[in-house]
Amino acid sequence: MKLNTGSLKNFGIHIIIVIIVMAVATLLFFYSYLPLVTNKGESITVPDLHGLNMKDIDDFITKRNLRYEINDSTYSDEHPPLTILKQYPKPGSKVKENRKIFISVNRVTPPNVPFPHQLIGSSSLKGAEAVLKSTELKPGKILYKPSPFFDLVLDMKWNGKSLKEGDMIPKGSVIDLIAGDGHAARNFKAPKLVGLELEEALFYIKGVRLATGIITVENDTTEQKSFVIKQHPGEGQNVQLGDLVDLWIVPETDSLYQLLFQSEETDGSLDQ
Repeated sequence: MKLNTGSLKNFGIHIIIVIIVMAVATLLFFYSYLPLVTNKGESITVPDLHGLNMKDIDDFITKRNLRYEINDSTYSDEHPPLTILKQYPKPGSKVKENRKIFISVNRVTPPNVPFPHQLIGSSSLKGAEAVLKSTELKPGKILYKPSPFFDLVLDMKWNGKSLKEGDMIPKGSVIDLIAGDGHAARNFKAPKLVGLELEEALFYIKGVRLATGIITVENDTTEQKSFVIKQHPGEGQNVQLGDLVDLWIVPETDSLYQLLFQSEETDGSLDQ
């Protein structure tokens, strides 16, 4: 049987064409299609969103194939309103595209906090300033007025108005403090110290420019709060600047202390 030379030639050409097509297809698969499919789930580095304003966040996030959701709002007077304060995942984390970033945004208006009324008449300036800072309020101007109680907080004002128990004020508000200047007549009446905790009594003695005399411990006060059950000079007696005040103290578990306050509560209820 005689083979047709032309047919063999055509067959060879077809084989070569098939090989070329397969080679091209293989190259396209590995260098075009496969990378496209693989890179679809490629990880993305989470950008740092801290300090950005919400009006700028949409384009910033969309361009990076990510999403966001506000899951919290808090207040900081150190940043403008609607500033991003926190984010999760953290900057630099690796995530898949279209991942949702949770953000915390600075509130437009500050929340209200209760006014610490307990400071008036019982706290020194230093103590009041510490409490204000701990409640995220700011100590403002310090004004003095005549009073024998030096540095004792006599009043607190916000925007020029005196504050009272139950008042709510915006977080970050500036509170002005009015304190005693320690100037008083040389002769005055001794304050009531009976019933006060020892530390509070010593503060009052110093505030009115008297001096602490002998402190008599009537019972063991180790590791317990001590309270004044007797004083000399007594409440209302005439004293002068620098006079000594003697104190008698007992622990709060002592029967004398309990009897003292039970009698005071009983007298108070009878007066009503």
